[in-house]
Amino acid sequence: MSLGPLMVDLAADCMSAEERELLQSPQVGGVILFSRNFTSVERLIQLIEEIHEIRHPRLLIAIDQEGGRVQRLREGFTQLPAINLLGQIYDSEPKRAGKLATISGWLMASELRSIGIDFSFAPILDLNYGVSQVIGDRAFHKDPEIVSILATRYIQGMRNAGMQAVGKHFPGHGAVTADSHIELPTDTREFEDIAMQDLVPFKRLIDNGLAGLMSAHVVYEKVDPQIATFSKLWLQDVLRQQLEFNGAIFSDDLSMKAADCSDEYLLRTQKALDAGCDMTLICNSSENACLVAEQLENYNNPASQIRLTRMHGRKDPLVYEALRNSNEWQHAVSQIESYQESPYGELTL
Repeated sequence: MSLGPLMVDLAADCMSAEERELLQSPQVGGVILFSRNFTSVERLIQLIEEIHEIRHPRLLIAIDQEGGRVQRLREGFTQLPAINLLGQIYDSEPKRAGKLATISGWLMASELRSIGIDFSFAPILDLNYGVSQVIGDRAFHKDPEIVSILATRYIQGMRNAGMQAVGKHFPGHGAVTADSHIELPTDTREFEDIAMQDLVPFKRLIDNGLAGLMSAHVVYEKVDPQIATFSKLWLQDVLRQQLEFNGAIFSDDLSMKAADCSDEYLLRTQKALDAGCDMTLICNSSENACLVAEQLENYNNPASQIRLTRMHGRKDPLVYEALRNSNEWQHAVSQIESYQESPYGELTL
């Protein structure tokens, strides 16, 4: 069975009969985990194994494990600082910041791969303009060149751990004040201004083989009246053609207020897929996820299949206990803890 275009969530630390049936739908291709799915490391590993057993090829399993404010798994996992701290270190110690970025990406990815999660929706490629309610310290820096450098090193660490990266939120969420979870953000800049600033990290990372991107639920009113998630101009003309991106495009959560173009989740899903998304997320709305899985018809995109399959975790990772007993993990944790407590301390190699 191929991977369908829907990524859905689960209500708790175990699957209900209805959820198991949903994950068997050919329209479903992935599961996103949240904090509510965690009660213990052992139980989470069991849940992930059960998800893996449902289908072949295996459903993609994703999570938001950025660090700082957005880290779904905490107990039993390293507490990761917000990546803006790396940007602060870069301002005075660029070489050290680059090394720490690689270590941070490796540690985050290694811990997730050790329990069977394929990828995290990370890193943030947005710019920290100091105005966004939802981005803020989730971004590396305000300078697109510094974001590009640190994100490249962070993704290198992820790849070393066998994980592909998903940069977000294309084409840039940092210049708007509104939170797209609860209202519709509008960016009033000209395309040229966005291209000279926000698109720079995306272009740099695409040229470096970035495997995945997540779209922004933001309207760039002087470019297209649709949010980027529903915009063929942004996802096809700019992203696919101008920037030559050949990786997987994920929509941000279609349950968010900014995507509320209609009460019909099927319409939202179809608009996102028609615009160019390979996989759409429907979270915290199980009834609507089930309806879309039932109603979405005649969807077949072989190119999307190839792009999504590449998002499966690579390598045979060290399992959870073996990872934590490894010298590499212990060294990485010590480095993370040291720069979190004292950003301007010394880096040991």
